Amino acid sequence: MTKPTDDIRRDYEEELNELMRIRLEKLRRLREMGVNPYPYAFKRTHRSREILENFDQLEGQRVAVAGRIMSKRLHGKAGFAHIADAEGRIQIYVRLDEVGEQKYELFKLMDIGDFIGVRGEVFRTRTGEITVKVQELELLSKNLRPLPVVKERVVDGKREVYDPFSDVELRYRQRYVDLIVNPHVREVFIKRSKIISAMRRYLDGRGYLEVETPILQPIYGGASARPFITHHNALDIDLYLRIADELYLKRLIVGGFEAVYEISKDFRNEGIDRFHNPEFTMMELYVAYEDYTFMMDLVEEMIGTIAQEVLGTLQIEYQGYTINLEAPWPRKPMFDALEEATGYNLYGKSEGELREIAEKLGIEVEASWDKGKILDEIFKEKVEPNLIQPVFITDYPIELSPLAKRHRDDPNLVERFEPFVAGHEIGNAFSELNDPLDQRERFERQMELRARGDDEAQVLDEDYLRALEYGMPPTAGLGIGIDRLVMLLTNQPSIRDVLLFPQMRPERS
Repeated sequence: MTKPTDDIRRDYEEELNELMRIRLEKLRRLREMGVNPYPYAFKRTHRSREILENFDQLEGQRVAVAGRIMSKRLHGKAGFAHIADAEGRIQIYVRLDEVGEQKYELFKLMDIGDFIGVRGEVFRTRTGEITVKVQELELLSKNLRPLPVVKERVVDGKREVYDPFSDVELRYRQRYVDLIVNPHVREVFIKRSKIISAMRRYLDGRGYLEVETPILQPIYGGASARPFITHHNALDIDLYLRIADELYLKRLIVGGFEAVYEISKDFRNEGIDRFHNPEFTMMELYVAYEDYTFMMDLVEEMIGTIAQEVLGTLQIEYQGYTINLEAPWPRKPMFDALEEATGYNLYGKSEGELREIAEKLGIEVEASWDKGKILDEIFKEKVEPNLIQPVFITDYPIELSPLAKRHRDDPNLVERFEPFVAGHEIGNAFSELNDPLDQRERFERQMELRARGDDEAQVLDEDYLRALEYGMPPTAGLGIGIDRLVMLLTNQPSIRDVLLFPQMRPERS
């Protein structure tokens, strides 16, 4: 049985096709009138917000504004419309006596969605709305595909609604329409830009140097993930899209730079969910002569500074939680957090013992996983969802962290932390491993895991080892997931809500 909403959708699509036919006919008529429906430019003097916020100075003054028609109503020889630019909306008033018969006929042929430029005087209507009384108008771009509208009908006494742009997948796929009909979405991406700018100012203010490293790499490294592979025809070699910037940035520390960072696109050939997209943005930072305790202080200060600058507060709302970003954030060793959540002391347990405990906890583990991966899975299932207020989880097992320095007090651990907020990790940081012999052993262990079937294990990079053999000073390293930080600071539930064009399955015809 066909659902009523399906009938509405079908009717909507039929109506859409008819409206597009009508608009194509209007386009033909406009060209017959000698109107260029797609002219080259329009010189504006003001934006909508400037006029609305400075009415006292601009009343009676002539202005030129442009934007997309979002509403329109005709009253015989006069009409009103609202036009939207990047800063908001403003009303325009068009009279036949003011613009002349030809221009008024042009206005009558205009549709919601058209771009229009007008020149005229600023005044306030009898209802009190600030308006531009049009003296000249130009069509700047003819809209052929109508903006989506809500359709409804009553079936068996029930109201059935079809809103084509409440469909989340359609919003992500056609972001250009989403930005038109949902102005609040635009605000998310304006904040995203401000967050990245604030991070840059913070890092630049500390004298750190922004650099660029290769996206196409002969050996991928710096994280545990599957890469995307491509082929370079001229060199006849396979290359990988980077999964992290780490190994190249640390080569720069070897070369004599003492503090470098990069804000970059990374690519991991992994699943897509609320917190993962194959293409994502990271900030990675490396500072010589420092350790992971230094980085904890930096992270809580940097994120607090960004929140204060962009949002004006350290108390934020995220998906029903009130979160306090004020420093200092608590610091809790990973095994302490695991014991609190599971009731088991997992430190020093063998791989077999960890598999038994995971089974008792109802956690599935794969045959290729070693101790580190099993511990990580238990942590993700039992600890991570409860880490709502900001916290640093510290001192990870060595099996989980092949690029981190051994803990100064316990060689079975590494000096590593991850900041967690609202139940999710937003970064990763180490006291960086700079012993080339230890690093080689760790890489070789990763290669053993690959032989067991772990295709996310890291690969051995001989050139990076050669760089370490030249000597790298003690170094602190940090990676912050920009997308997750933006999610947190804009209160968005999915990574797709903070990516302008998230990865999607191919569109069905």
